[in-house]
Amino acid sequence: MPIPPFLAELRELVGTRPLWLMSTHAAVTNSAGDLLLCRRTDDDQWSLPGGIIEPGEHPADAVVRECHEEAGIMVEPTSLALVDVSPTFTYPSGDRAQYLDLVFRCNHASGHANVADDESTAVEWFSPHHLPVLDRYQLRQIEIALTDAQQTVFTSMTGEVKFGVED
Repeated sequence: MPIPPFLAELRELVGTRPLWLMSTHAAVTNSAGDLLLCRRTDDDQWSLPGGIIEPGEHPADAVVRECHEEAGIMVEPTSLALVDVSPTFTYPSGDRAQYLDLVFRCNHASGHANVADDESTAVEWFSPHHLPVLDRYQLRQIEIALTDAQQTVFTSMTGEVKFGVED
């Protein structure tokens, strides 16, 4: 899977040392209430579409870009669901990274969902009641994003804090 040019340049300097990066993920639902998931090429796991925020890029713009690049669709971010810190990931290259993850609730605006790049092997809509097998980190992101409350969850070492207006 290719990495953004800025990250490739940074990796030339720091090697595989752990990096602190920012990423966005989209909990995209369509008019039927189904959730969009992508099956990742690198680990064959289902996940929300998303990726690394480019330097100077607004997070909401990044989530729109990532959905278009990965799934060929346009989305409308409606709210920020979760601000979280990922576990540390070690990639097949040996690169290590930990992410400030921003999970947005998004509506499907246009386009037919399909595999649009080499980061995914499949792109599908799933009923929230019949999701494929997901790791705990992904499942937690989805559960928080699909709540009816229009609130944002911020995680901390002492637990979760919720902000916003509940329905």
